[in-house]
Amino acid sequence: MTSTKLSKRIAELALEKKALDVKILDLRALDAFTDYFVICSGEVEVQVKAIADHIHDMLAVEKVKPFHYEGYENLEWILIDYVDVVLHVFLPDRRQFYGLESLWIDAKIKEVTDQPPKKKPTRKYVKRTKK
Repeated sequence: MTSTKLSKRIAELALEKKALDVKILDLRALDAFTDYFVICSGEVEVQVKAIADHIHDMLAVEKVKPFHYEGYENLEWILIDYVDVVLHVFLPDRRQFYGLESLWIDAKIKEVTDQPPKKKPTRKYVKRTKK
């Protein structure tokens, strides 16, 4: 699986557990140590763990195993390193405190939601006939 597909898959799996404020940071142009960060939040510690566990378990079924993970001791910030993609699951106050999005401000950031894209209103043209 490419790093782009993996980052999108991780974001989708996070949304399945109702993760908040899911973002994919594209770090490829920044000579970073990884291609993407996927950053999301859970409202409480139990949800942070559930999001991280779900992503880990579902990707294991797809034969994608992490290189490293940490943060299960306090459940305020769980990091799962898939080498080309690094997942960060935060409690909201920890996310704000560490401010990864502002540290990597030059990255392209994509917000991921489970809402369908908004459609632009279309104009209907009515053909007028002469009387």
